[in-house]
Amino acid sequence: MLRQAGFSFAMENAGSAVVAAAKYRAGSNNREGVLDVIDKVLKHEAPFDQ
Repeated sequence: MLRQAGFSFAMENAGSAVVAAAKYRAGSNNREGVLDVIDKVLKHEAPFDQ
């Protein structure tokens, strides 16, 4: 699914197979990695500025 998605993210602490399949990286899910991605979406920042 990650390879098929337009925007696929692997968390910083994801396994190597997930990191290899995802197009983008996000911070750790033990910190604010998901929140950082949501903020970028809402602010239309790269890569969501297209």
